[in-house]
Amino acid sequence: MVLTGSQILLESFQKEGVDTIFGYPGGAVINIYDDIFDSPIEHILTRHEQAAVHAADGYARCTGKVGVVIATSGPGATNTVTGIATAYMDSIPMVIVTGQVPTQLIGNDAFQEADMCGITRPCTKHNFLVQDIRDLARTIKEAFYIARTGRPGPVLIDLPKDIQVAKYKFKYPETVNLRGYKPTYAGNSRQIDKAAKMFLEAKRPVLYVGGGTNLSAANEQLLRLAEMTQAPVTTTLMAMSAFPQRHPLALGMLGMHGTFYANMSVTECDLLIAVGARFDDRVTGRIDSFAQKAKVIHIDIDPTTIKKNVAVDLPIVGDLKDVLGRLCDKLAEKEEALQKLVETTGDWRVTIEEWKSSHPMTYQTSGSVIKPQFVIEKICELTADDAIITTEVGQHQMWTAQFFQFSQPRTFLTSGGLGTMGFGLPAALGAQVAFPGRQVIDISGDGSFQMNSQELATLVQYRLPVKIAILNNNFLGMVRQWQQMFFDRRYSQTCMELPIDFIKLADAYGATGLQATKVDEVEKVVQQALETPGPVLMEFKVAREENVLPMVPAGKGIHEMVLAS
Repeated sequence: MVLTGSQILLESFQKEGVDTIFGYPGGAVINIYDDIFDSPIEHILTRHEQAAVHAADGYARCTGKVGVVIATSGPGATNTVTGIATAYMDSIPMVIVTGQVPTQLIGNDAFQEADMCGITRPCTKHNFLVQDIRDLARTIKEAFYIARTGRPGPVLIDLPKDIQVAKYKFKYPETVNLRGYKPTYAGNSRQIDKAAKMFLEAKRPVLYVGGGTNLSAANEQLLRLAEMTQAPVTTTLMAMSAFPQRHPLALGMLGMHGTFYANMSVTECDLLIAVGARFDDRVTGRIDSFAQKAKVIHIDIDPTTIKKNVAVDLPIVGDLKDVLGRLCDKLAEKEEALQKLVETTGDWRVTIEEWKSSHPMTYQTSGSVIKPQFVIEKICELTADDAIITTEVGQHQMWTAQFFQFSQPRTFLTSGGLGTMGFGLPAALGAQVAFPGRQVIDISGDGSFQMNSQELATLVQYRLPVKIAILNNNFLGMVRQWQQMFFDRRYSQTCMELPIDFIKLADAYGATGLQATKVDEVEKVVQQALETPGPVLMEFKVAREENVLPMVPAGKGIHEMVLAS
């Protein structure tokens, strides 16, 4: 059948199984939006293009599907860049379609023209400028294939207005064959054999788990590997929901704000097995003191991440589900050696338990003053750990990672690599669209919340029952903490001196607003929010100068933690 370019776009989306689009209309995509009017695909109108990308990001993180965004040209397109960079840093599959001026005007500084391929080249897995209607269907097929395969990531399609109205016979490709792009899924058998041998010879092994575990849905294989070897498991910020945090082998998060016992375990281990992690600087601290006593096995589907930051003794390129599954099978064949491993590493686990006892994750209570950690513990308790949690970026993000006991994969959605304030609310929006029957909660700071607070309107319009918990200390808390600890309490431009009435703000948007100012009000507010239909904003007036601890100062090794203020 002969279709216009915009019709080909939407038909192609349906071929790819797209059920939801997040976006914002404009002149350069008006033809697409005219066809969306008759499309069975649901469209969610956000109030800002950046929020549309974060919403698609949240949708992708909790479902494993490709998130889809449409934005107009010029400022609409450039507004997507922060969201695209956020997804790129965290390897989130996404296809972003931006409108562009007609092909004959490209390069002429036409109204609302921006070179989106040039602008996004550093923060997309790939991008396309479609200049011929005959290439459109193939381009869309390739975009989805690139976004979801190998190490996932965002792909941008820049679509000129004349291509949207041009007509061509629609035939969607069945296969993709891209020269030079052939992701490796099956791990090398010899390398897996070597990994099993190294594991069985270890006396102090640690599994260091990154966000790739969730992306490859290798959670079952990871749990099997940990339990059969009794190796302790530490997780990055991106992997907090990849391994049950109440499991006896769980060490919690490692790195700058990691637990004492996670950081000490990595420092003292003799074998570190990195699983879908990239040795980010927030994890390693000073490189020359990171896991210096250990041999390192690094498993990842992206060969460019291996040996990029840390020397590796055994690289394995492949999909985690495949590699971990086969590693488990190989270890299971050596039943006697495996039993000896569990016995040999018994003292190691005892040492770790002593670290847990001597330096547990805790905080000091202070009368009626609300401690932010207490709020997070209450949310975890009252949701029975059955909610999808998003966060903004800052102290509240770290407290959530430290004190929320995640047990289910893809239930913690947060901006890790880029650290994007304003991520949490639209990400929660996207997660709620994906799972309308589940409880979704955005844990936020008062500073981050105001970055995309306009999305309250989107929640109300689409009747999305997201609950928002603002830990309000009237500070840009994480920067203030650094100023307190390293800049003699010179609080330069971190005090939010104009208090916002968040309850009135919620009411103005048509949402419900609740507030707690004393510790004995916290449980009541959380419970009431969970029982209230529709979106609810909870404001908790928390201790103003509470710090996130432990903390590894810049330039220090992860064993050099500040444990108290």
